This record gives sequence, structure tokens and C-alpha cells, in this order.
Amino acid sequence: MFNQLKETSMKNRNQYNTVLFCLIFAFISSCSSDDTSDDLDATNTTEENLIEDAEPNEEEASTSDTGENDDATETDNSSPCNAENSVYNEADGLVMVEFESGQFSDDWELKTQGDNYTGDGYMVWTGDQFLGNPGNGTVTFKLNITTPGTYRFEWRSSVTTGDQGTEHNDSWLRFADADDFFGEKNDSRVYPKDTGKTPNPNGSSKDGWFKIYRSGNDLDFKWNTSTSDNDAHKIYVTFNTPKIYTMEVSARSSGHAIDKFALFSSSWTMNEATADSIDSSAVTCN
Repeated sequence: MFNQLKETSMKNRNQYNTVLFCLIFAFISSCSSDDTSDDLDATNTTEENLIEDAEPNEEEASTSDTGENDDATETDNSSPCNAENSVYNEADGLVMVEFESGQFSDDWELKTQGDNYTGDGYMVWTGDQFLGNPGNGTVTFKLNITTPGTYRFEWRSSVTTGDQGTEHNDSWLRFADADDFFGEKNDSRVYPKDTGKTPNPNGSSKDGWFKIYRSGNDLDFKWNTSTSDNDAHKIYVTFNTPKIYTMEVSARSSGHAIDKFALFSSSWTMNEATADSIDSSAVTCN
């Protein structure tokens, strides 16, 4: 009887141990499964984060594609030089300007006939004639003079209407803010009318404007510039102070064409200053 009870007790203990082992195993398996699930979730989350990091949003992608950033999109507010704000800079006593670079009214026309012009062409006045009334169709040039002194003025012009060198051969010229503006021939000087200075030139002049004409029956472009009818005086301008001065040209005779103009100090000869090898003056914005 005792042995039977002992055997039964041992059997029950074995069953208890078996159940306990199963419970422990089940608990361990459950914990392991939870840890694995957490690891998988963490892994998936990490992968998602990596994907998000690798793929920029639309704004970033757009910026990356265009190569633009906050610095690159800042606006440059500086104005480019144009006909209205250009300043032509004297250098070593010389100014050289293509006349067509100015800002013109509609009756000034850019032409390119022939091959004896420089730059982009030349300007021809095609409107009414203003033989005694300067200030019409006015074009203005700003000249930065850094070397004070007296400069000779010349322009390269031609006659494009008719076949007479004494017709359709002139335009008006004024330097209102220069220290002096005069025509000179040997010991003779003439001044524009209405400036308070005398003597005045033969022929037309008014309000500080000189009538500037070319001579000769060779109608093509050439450097030839004078004032005072039948008593040709060369043109001079005096600048006493380094600064920006204003030059004005206005229409007089229809068909008068102007290609370019030059101002040069006494350190230059006429041939040197008007040579084909001379480049146009440097331009800055005013």
C-alpha cells in the first residue's frame, strides 16, 4: 500500500513538473515573440525614416532641381546701362561716342546703307526742318570729364538728301553747362547767341546753340565740323572741373546724318583722335 501511494505521488509530481515546464516555456515563448515584434516594428520604423530622409519633399526637390536657394533668388536691383542713363567716360583727354547710342525721337532714323559707317549704323533726321528754331528732336549725351581743359569737338557726318554739299548738311549743338563753348579761327572767336558773349557767328544761332555744318561736295561720311557761315570756325568746349557734363544735339536740316563724334584735348592731333583704330569711350551707368 505504501509503495502504491509513493508511486502515485511520484506520478503526480511528474505531471506537475510537466505542466510547470509547459507554462514556463509558453511564457518564455510569448516574451520572445513580443521582443521580436518590437524589434521588427523598430526595424520597419527605421527603414521608413531612412526612406523619408532619402526622398526630399516637393519644395526641397524643386529647389534641388533648379539649383536655387534663398541666396540665389535674391533680386539684383542694379540697373543696366541704357541710352537714357549711360555716361561716356573721357580718358587721357579723349571722348569717342557712336552717335546712334543715344536716345532718339521717332524722326531720327537708324540707317545702315553703304559701308562707310562705324558701329551699328548712323542716325538721320527725317522730320521737318528747324532752320531757325533749335531744341527739336533733342538727343542728350552725358560726358564724364576727368581731365579739365579745353577740348575740340568734331563729328563724322554726311549728306543723305540731294546732291549739294551746302544743303541738308547741319544740325544744332549745345553745351549749356560747360565753362565755355566757342568757335575759333586763328585769332577770331565767336560765341552762341543769347549767352551774353560776343561776337556771334554768321548765320543761325539761338539760346546757346551753334549751327554746326560740314563743308564740301563730297557727300559721304567725313570728319568736318564748323560754325559761322562762310567763315568756318572750329568748335571748342572748356571744362574747368572734373564732373559729368551734358551735350545736346537737336535737328536742323532733314537728311543730315551723324555717325559718331569726338572731343579731344590739345594733347591729341585731329588725325590721332579720329583714327579708325580709336575705340569708343567706356560707358558707366548714371
